[in-house]
Amino acid sequence: MRRSDIFRGELDLISNHKYRECAREILDELVPDYFYDVPASSTGKYHPWYSLGYGGLVRHTKAAFKIAKDLLNLKQYEALDEDAILVAILLHDTFKHGIPPMPFTVSEHPVIAAENIRAYAYKNFDEEMVESFDYVAELIASHMGQWNKTKSMEMPVPETPAQKFVHLCDYLASRKYIIVEVQ
Repeated sequence: MRRSDIFRGELDLISNHKYRECAREILDELVPDYFYDVPASSTGKYHPWYSLGYGGLVRHTKAAFKIAKDLLNLKQYEALDEDAILVAILLHDTFKHGIPPMPFTVSEHPVIAAENIRAYAYKNFDEEMVESFDYVAELIASHMGQWNKTKSMEMPVPETPAQKFVHLCDYLASRKYIIVEVQ
């Protein structure tokens, strides 16, 4: 079984074949092993119960993806690049504990993920997908929204409609009062 099989249902909802296959490759080849095991929140303070414990970060990602897919059905979001957003949601927290892995969330994980995904794309994808994943990396880098300040750096804040949308989906998936059923 490939690690990306955990997200088979989500990947199948990405309409562009190249986006889908590149996202699958990143999940299989680049994403740290810990991503598939760790909770979304080590303290339980910032995420609902279903995203805690073993595999919680995967469940949080699936919830954010489900929220994104539902919201993208609304006319007000029809101008957004759906596939880029869905791929960004799938990959947004993939480096949450950093490289090398730390026991807890690394505050600058959005930038770490964006840089690693961008570097992987440059090495492994064709020019079209390099450009596409550069855009995906921008969406990921700003996904923390107003919580963009760390001790070591200030991360980008969402400015474009797509960046704000990715942040919104991640934010909603982290609300304790919103319970999303995920498989």
